Amino acid sequence: MEILPIPAESFKVGFIGAGKMAESIARGVVASGVLPPNRISTAVHSNLNRRDVFESFGVNVFSTSEEVVKESDVVIFSVKPQVVKKAVTELRSKLSKSKILVSVAAGIKLKDLQEWSGQDRFIRVMPNTPAAVGEAASVMSLGTGATEEDGAIVAKLFGAVGKILKADEKMFDAVTGLSGSGPAYIFLAIEALADGGVAAGLPRELALSLASQTVLGAATMVSKTGKHPGVLKDDVTSPGGTTIAGVHELEKGSFRATLMNAVVAAAKRSRELSQS
Repeated sequence: MEILPIPAESFKVGFIGAGKMAESIARGVVASGVLPPNRISTAVHSNLNRRDVFESFGVNVFSTSEEVVKESDVVIFSVKPQVVKKAVTELRSKLSKSKILVSVAAGIKLKDLQEWSGQDRFIRVMPNTPAAVGEAASVMSLGTGATEEDGAIVAKLFGAVGKILKADEKMFDAVTGLSGSGPAYIFLAIEALADGGVAAGLPRELALSLASQTVLGAATMVSKTGKHPGVLKDDVTSPGGTTIAGVHELEKGSFRATLMNAVVAAAKRSRELSQS
């Protein structure tokens, strides 16, 4: 059966799963003007609070996932990894080559998604929690039957909640270790910087505000200037100054090696979980 292109100007998106990630993506898509809310749907089976949340910004809420699939050109499985197999297999008879299928479930490989669904027009996306504030770092990989045009549509959707990049699926465990788990590392760093500020005499609220804004500003400089972070670090470290004194302490504590080890450990654990 020939794969038909999805109409870029009129396609509809449906979410299987009405949790926080689905909400973040849907809100971002609506806020950015990528789609109007009447072209987005999800299903809520019992949790009326989730129904209220989606209806509050105009999304169509059905009672069954079958209705979502029927109404959608792009179907995004946004359920927890442990239930994604059940969600996909239960809808197998409703899925077809006329629809782009997407999974955001961590650790679930394309070959399994394609086997469970009976379809190969699948795209796997690994977003992270900053999607909730429109600053996700997402990575996608295309299944064997997904076209570049399909990828462009999915990139447009996930681009509404941050930055999306493309990579071979074999890199996804490393992606999990870096961007998937990475926000937790940065939260720890922000907390530690704030604690340092308190130890140096700052009020807690001021210290936390300065720490979070400093991390945000530094990250923005890296992404917007295109300069290597080592160059930016050198730019602010004067000979015999305060910054190099602080950097020296970080080096004595193996700061960089510890972060590198954290990414490698999380990637290894992701690999173990995906094989279990």
